[in-house]
Amino acid sequence: MVKIGFAWVGLLVCFSGFTGYAQQKGKVEIVADPLISLMQRNRMGTRISAASTSAPPVDKKNATRTTAMGFRVQIYSGANRSEAYAEQARFKTLYKDIDTYVSYEEPNYRVKVGDFRSRSEAQDLMQGLRRQFNNVFIFTEEIYVYQ
Repeated sequence: MVKIGFAWVGLLVCFSGFTGYAQQKGKVEIVADPLISLMQRNRMGTRISAASTSAPPVDKKNATRTTAMGFRVQIYSGANRSEAYAEQARFKTLYKDIDTYVSYEEPNYRVKVGDFRSRSEAQDLMQGLRRQFNNVFIFTEEIYVYQ
């Protein structure tokens, strides 16, 4: 029994030496692709500019249309063209004042709605659409902005 006790003490002394070595302070070098930093700066810039602009509605007939990075809500994605246009029409009956966009990227048609400068605006619409449409997602993309 005494021999087993000495073995445990020996192991304890060995491991205590390793823990002291493991806790030494060192230097951490982060290697990252510069594109990641660029994307993070662009996203923060979009979020800041979007939150600071709470402008009243713009008369689209007399305004100048430009583009900027923003958010759209996708309400349909599938290979059936007629279903895509049917979903677009159904959305337009529910929300007459929100623009809709149908695009085709082989093999799918996509229906996206809205031109939102902030993610929170797009999320508000998305929450309402979840009850009426099956697969609803937010995408960051180039949107139309009226000035």
